[in-house]
Amino acid sequence: MTDFPWLLLMIAVPAIGAAIVAALPRGRDELAKQLSLGVSLVVLLLAVLTTVAFDAGGDRFQLTSSWTWIADFGVSFALGVDGIAVVMLLLIGVLVPVVIGASWRDELPGGRSMTAYFAWLLLLEAFMVGVFVATDVFLFYVFFEAMLVPMYFIIGSFGGPRRQYAAVKFFLYSLVGGLIMLAAVIGLYVVSNSQLGEGTFAFDALRQLEIDPGVQKLLFLGFFIAFAIKAPLVPFHTWLPDSGSEAPIGGAVLLVGVLDKVGTFGFLRYCLPLFPDASRFFAPFVLVLAVVGILYAALLAMGQSDMKRLVSYTSISHFGFIALGIFAFTTEAATGAVLYMVNHGIATGLLFLVVGMLIARGGSRQIGDYGGVAAKAPLLAGTFLLAGLASLALPGTNSFVSEFLVLIGSFPREPVFTILATAGIILAALYILLMYQRTMHGPARGVLLPDVHAGDPAPQPEPARGGASAATATVTAPAPARGGRLLRDLDRRELAVVTPLVALIIVLGFYPQPLLELIEPAVSATMSDLGGTD
Repeated sequence: MTDFPWLLLMIAVPAIGAAIVAALPRGRDELAKQLSLGVSLVVLLLAVLTTVAFDAGGDRFQLTSSWTWIADFGVSFALGVDGIAVVMLLLIGVLVPVVIGASWRDELPGGRSMTAYFAWLLLLEAFMVGVFVATDVFLFYVFFEAMLVPMYFIIGSFGGPRRQYAAVKFFLYSLVGGLIMLAAVIGLYVVSNSQLGEGTFAFDALRQLEIDPGVQKLLFLGFFIAFAIKAPLVPFHTWLPDSGSEAPIGGAVLLVGVLDKVGTFGFLRYCLPLFPDASRFFAPFVLVLAVVGILYAALLAMGQSDMKRLVSYTSISHFGFIALGIFAFTTEAATGAVLYMVNHGIATGLLFLVVGMLIARGGSRQIGDYGGVAAKAPLLAGTFLLAGLASLALPGTNSFVSEFLVLIGSFPREPVFTILATAGIILAALYILLMYQRTMHGPARGVLLPDVHAGDPAPQPEPARGGASAATATVTAPAPARGGRLLRDLDRRELAVVTPLVALIIVLGFYPQPLLELIEPAVSATMSDLGGTD
């Protein structure tokens, strides 16, 4: 079973599926949806089988395979997974079919083809898998940059009113970061050539190099900037609120749920093992950025009136906790950070989906346009509440375990940064609960208010009392309710979409051990490369 090319199939299946869906004639949207959902479920099955085949107590990298790609430069199409990559594959396997199901009835701008949208989603899935399973640094870089293309078109072609601006901003930020990383990748090749007699991009070989501390710092910065933009850490974050708010809901879920994790994954996979001296040197600087991001993004989230923009800022704050756990250099904190990567994808993915369902009913992203929704749509309100509570890491939800591990693992090494970071928990409660209270409770307002439809008789004023003129009288004539779709609760399709994420939030909140058993050995190996001790 371990010799079967599970990882290659996980890349090939969605890539081939994307090509087939893209080749469908225009107007075959229903077939495109069915094929896309089927392909994504096959990938989920492959992710589960990969997890079963992976031995948590075995070698660091397993299910490995390698084919020579560019022999003259020592580039191989080399694949393999450790425990960190395995849990990220499971996250991708769960989120993509959920996103496809949630997008089943989306109305795309300008009558654009649903066929193209689902084809881009599948291609994005193939590239995301490639990023996490590549064990050749050059191959990783190729997948890292390739992810930009489908996400650019998902945002730019199918997003909101400012989609083109958001897509270009996302592309330019990521492209600049990628080019800086390319210079560092070339530098690694030169160093390997000088020490080994031939250049290589193989991760295991690069990990054995004795790189001069000064060179390490330069190479570290090349990788770090690219990953900090992707994560994103403050001050490299400004592209995410625009992209998250303008992307279609499905694209936004994958953007904050998976794509952003490539940055924090890169810290663990490449920055710490390859550049241990530089990692320790720059750690205080990174911790400052992490804590500033936690607090700054939380404060900005509290001031947002756009729900999608608010959720995007919450992600920036959460990524600060993940970076804190990674650069605290303890196994416990880093294990919590990896678990946080998975749990954030689940909780924030659900929050984005519920926000999208609310927007689909009301036609507005503004918090002030909603109120009293819980009275008419209790299932929607309940799911919104659970997603919000998971995002603020309430005990009993999945995010609590990971956030708790990050804080207790970081405190012995970095007590000041850890104490400052805990203030972000209080702010998270404020911005989540305020958004929930304003949209789900209180009197109906905004899109829920009665409105006079065209063709309805004009309301007549009450008779004037006490000599008051008609101009100052109160209009009391009843008017039909506007936005009847807004009052609809979750239907069966929407319940099927949110149920897996709801179940994971609850199950992982009480029993995260299966994921921790996968993650901890890989994190311990990374700490060993770093030379750190708990």
